[in-house]
This record gives sequence, C-alpha cells and structure tokens, in this order.
Amino acid sequence: MGASVHASGETYQTGQITKQGRKEMRAALVELAWMAVEHHPHWKEQFERLATRIGKKKAIVAIARKLLVIVWHVLSKQEADRHADQERVARAIMEWARNKSTARKQGLSRLEFVRCELDWLGIGTEMESFVLGGRTFHLPTLASPG
Repeated sequence: MGASVHASGETYQTGQITKQGRKEMRAALVELAWMAVEHHPHWKEQFERLATRIGKKKAIVAIARKLLVIVWHVLSKQEADRHADQERVARAIMEWARNKSTARKQGLSRLEFVRCELDWLGIGTEMESFVLGGRTFHLPTLASPG
C-alpha cells in the first residue's frame, strides 16, 4: 500500500494508492483504520469528511494509508503520533514498566520511568497525572540536565 509519486525538479505529485505490496498488510491496515474510525474522534472526523466526498471504501483506504505513514514516522524517526491520547500512552508505559520491571532495571520508580518515556517521546510535558485502574498517579517533574 502506498501512493504513486511523480517528482520532477520542483514539482511533486502524489497519485492514487497502489495495490503493490502484501495484501495481508493492506487488509490489516484497513481493519486498523476501521477500529481507529470507530474509537478515535480525530479519525472519525477525517473519515466522515472523506466519505462524503469520495465514498466509504475509498475513505477507509485513505485513512489506512495515513495510519501507515504515522507508523512509519513512529518507527523510523522515533516521533510520537500527534493525535495520540497522552493518558493512554502513559497507562501503556506504566503497564510496561510494571510487567517487565523495566523501571527498576534503570534505577527509576515506575512514575519516574513513565515521565522519562513521555519526555523522550516529546508528549505529555503538561501532564501532571493519569488514571490507571481507578487510581490516580501523579507524575514527577524531573530536573532538566545541565
């Protein structure tokens, strides 16, 4: 799944989404897109806007491609998704720290670990707390280096 591209000099045009690549990957991305549209307000709004203009089938493929681009940025450039739910990310990091003893191995408390990971991802700088399992956890403010 990818967009066809024509680039020459200073012009850059993208075309239709191609059917090159693994069909299993395309199918998984389309399923992911349907889940994102169902559960995330940003993707729901994007889908509805596109669907009225180009139809539901093409709109969901367009959303799938946008999600693929986000995955590429997260993995290759280690950038956080700007539409990510910061509290959900904090909860996932907390579970990771708890289940894998990752924080303890680095000499940090779990909450210090969550704060470091959020800072590394470049998200949640204004987040002071999050709720996990009905309990509120307050994040520490770590001293900046130097």
